Amino acid sequence: MKKPSSKIRDEIARLQEQLKAAETREAERIGRIALKAGLGGIEIEEAELQAAFEDLANRFRGGHGVSTGGKKGNGAASVGASTATVPSGAAQGGNGEA
Repeated sequence: MKKPSSKIRDEIARLQEQLKAAETREAERIGRIALKAGLGGIEIEEAELQAAFEDLANRFRGGHGVSTGGKKGNGAASVGASTATVPSGAAQGGNGEA
């Protein structure tokens, strides 16, 4: 019942292609949302923007803000816009909550 190494390599290659396609779909989705939120016109360093996205992801992963119901979508857009314009990490949290 053991698979030969060639079949395992083929399966790995197929899974890598699936992963690349899934990442592309996710990136396009996030990109469209970011553009709709107005992030395309904001001049910000990539590292700073990535940090803001990580803060946002942590907020939703931790369940903080998930229970707000209808405000979730509006909160996400305003947090993304406000964190992109605020350089300080501490100030970002304050603006995101207000």
